[in-house]
Amino acid sequence: MSVMDELTAILSLEAIEVNLFRGHSPKEERFRIFGGQVVAQALTAAYKTVDAKICHSLQSYFIRPGDPAQPVLYQIERSRDGKSFATRRVIAIQKGEQIFNMACSFQTPEDGFDHQSTMPPAPRPETLPDDNDRWREIFKDNPKELKAWTRERPIEMRQVDAINHLHPEKKSPEHLVWFRVRGDLGDDVALNQTALAYASDYSLLGTAMRPHGVSWMSGVQTASLDHILWFHRPTNFSRWHLYVQDSPSASGARGFNRGAIYREDGVLVASAAQEGLIRWRGE
Repeated sequence: MSVMDELTAILSLEAIEVNLFRGHSPKEERFRIFGGQVVAQALTAAYKTVDAKICHSLQSYFIRPGDPAQPVLYQIERSRDGKSFATRRVIAIQKGEQIFNMACSFQTPEDGFDHQSTMPPAPRPETLPDDNDRWREIFKDNPKELKAWTRERPIEMRQVDAINHLHPEKKSPEHLVWFRVRGDLGDDVALNQTALAYASDYSLLGTAMRPHGVSWMSGVQTASLDHILWFHRPTNFSRWHLYVQDSPSASGARGFNRGAIYREDGVLVASAAQEGLIRWRGE
């Protein structure tokens, strides 16, 4: 199975009843479901109940770890269907318990006032190592981990000033990441949004750990607690996008992170915010 086939399978939900869908996880060695996968599947499920409108925002909470060996049920509540806006609530269920919930809002496309922030300068992605190259260097003496971390994934990432997760050093709480999907998504707005939602959970939480010289591989317990996305403009995620991340605060064993996602040509297409658990293991 190609990585694009894998992404297509992740985003292909089975309708099992009105307002009820089932999703599956890829067959890989994970002890819990990747958060971005649940966000993307929940958005996919919501889109299946909306006509002629585009998602402009979603707010979600991770409640329990998901089991990748079990399917996930997505239950939709149709909160409102108006002329301009529609609102959906999505509840993700495993083994009879909520593992995640999300509220999302959709809008009929219309013109309006327009401005945006400026994309910061960044090295071109072609000049940066692929994440798989970084993992090969980090795990060159650990064949088991090397195989697991260099498996080709649907999202290609190239980081500016990346940390070594095994031996992290203190760095500023700002991070730049180029990323894109490894294949052609075409111009389908919903498909590009769900793929972007999937990828937006990568690396964001790590920004809050950079100023402390720690990582999830150096004795720190981490978990995404929530995830918020605003979609500003349509895009094709098959092309390079710059994920501009910063962490203005960490306190109470939680790190707060923000992200702005720009197209290569500097157009701001989405914004993200996330708070995550960061604490020493055993505390």
